Amino acid sequence: MKQTAYCLFKTSLGWCGITWRESPIPGIYAVTSFQLPEATVEITKARIAQISCAPKPSAPPRQIRKIISRLHLHLNGKVQDFQDVPVELDDADPFMLKVLEAARKIPAGSTVTYGDLARAVGTPAQTRAVGRALGRNPIPLIIPCHRVVAAKGKPGGFSAHGGRATKAKLLAIEGAVVNLCLEFDLKP
Repeated sequence: MKQTAYCLFKTSLGWCGITWRESPIPGIYAVTSFQLPEATVEITKARIAQISCAPKPSAPPRQIRKIISRLHLHLNGKVQDFQDVPVELDDADPFMLKVLEAARKIPAGSTVTYGDLARAVGTPAQTRAVGRALGRNPIPLIIPCHRVVAAKGKPGGFSAHGGRATKAKLLAIEGAVVNLCLEFDLKP
């Protein structure tokens, strides 16, 4: 198994954590998880440390520092597009990969429904499975699962600490109107 590292950083929402590992190309790093703030910094640190399996935090390499800077900008209202951020989703099954790849294409400030996403990945009857796949997203915000809402403008669930309130904050930062579902091409 490849070595994974992590660090914590303070944002306008609270303390976040990020894990990464070096890709097969030396000097190129992929994000393996992102932890939105928990109730306390200690809980956030415990969760991200457990995810990484690293004994202690590490100083992030330059590429990861740049991603952290972009996360800061985003959470402070200077909305970023994270589609270019390399990610590794080793524990995702093929269906989950399709769902997360489609979710990554949802532009900031936009929302789609679970049904829209299910249709985009070719499984229109699997809205609940789409929701479960999004609930296991290890890299929220970078893979913007918060942009997926329930039918009729309802917010739907969100597995991060704070649940729907956190989802609403992230959507508000992006200027999204929760009851507005825009159409665009999500297909790979």
